[in-house]
Amino acid sequence: MVWQRPDGRAPDQLRPVSFQRRFTKFAEGSVLTRCGETQVLCTVGVEEGVPKFLQGTGRGWLTAEYRMLPGATPQRQTREMLKLSGRTQEIQRLIGRSLRAALDFDLLGERTLLVDADVLQADAGTRTASITGGYVALQDAIQSLLDQGMLTQSPLVHQVAAVSVGLLENEAFLDLSYEEDVAATVDFNVVLNDALDIIEVQGTAEAGSFSRQHMNQILDLGERGIQQLLAAQQAALATS
Repeated sequence: MVWQRPDGRAPDQLRPVSFQRRFTKFAEGSVLTRCGETQVLCTVGVEEGVPKFLQGTGRGWLTAEYRMLPGATPQRQTREMLKLSGRTQEIQRLIGRSLRAALDFDLLGERTLLVDADVLQADAGTRTASITGGYVALQDAIQSLLDQGMLTQSPLVHQVAAVSVGLLENEAFLDLSYEEDVAATVDFNVVLNDALDIIEVQGTAEAGSFSRQHMNQILDLGERGIQQLLAAQQAALATS
């Protein structure tokens, strides 16, 4: 049996992706990221000062928070307040690690970049959309610091993007929708920079196991998808 994609996409085809910059008024960087039916609002704020373990070093920091809004899914999600689920903690740490890989913190100085990823609508791929859109918001936030004269040189040294890849009926498919994500026997999230070097790979067999050959196919497909996402980021950032 060959898996038929519900939306008719080819196995190596991304969902439609867009970045609506300056979506909110007050954050230094804000982007509404759309990947198919998934919508994530990514904002980046700037605070003077750093965590205690960095004080006096002259180096900056980036931290991330991720939330799924109550109406983001067909069944209302309970709003997470004081106690975060393990899933939420895992995702926001992934976002933070991924976007920190884009920066030279010596050039940032003792400032903290605060990334917020709020899922407005979820159709799978929320963590990868948060990273890909978060980079665009981060670029705008850094440009704001440069425009204000708070920085003389951009600390951004790499572009970063992320995509999901899954195995369905022993075939690799790029950028899974929710229906595909649920049916996938293997699920990967791939994070790369603009040199196509790996920042992080999360891969799990949901049922059984998978071969090294399958893993290579998944990574090759992820790389092709991320090349397209990097180009989409650049196109969005090139607009005024």
